[in-house]
Amino acid sequence: MQAYDALPPGLRHWLASACLPWSPASALRVWIKAGGSQNPVAAAARLDAAETAMLQRDARVWEFRT
Repeated sequence: MQAYDALPPGLRHWLASACLPWSPASALRVWIKAGGSQNPVAAAARLDAAETAMLQRDARVWEFRT
């Protein structure tokens, strides 16, 4: 919980509505690479894109085949 509490407020806000259970470390890596401290909106958009890609990949894995 300490790792989560230490995250920037914008990232904590994004994680609260995320569909997938992100670890604080992996979310922070994406946040930093996307420039979250200078542009939190762009960083949140990058996190959205990463999460969408993961969900799409998982959907293909779990797709029902007849």
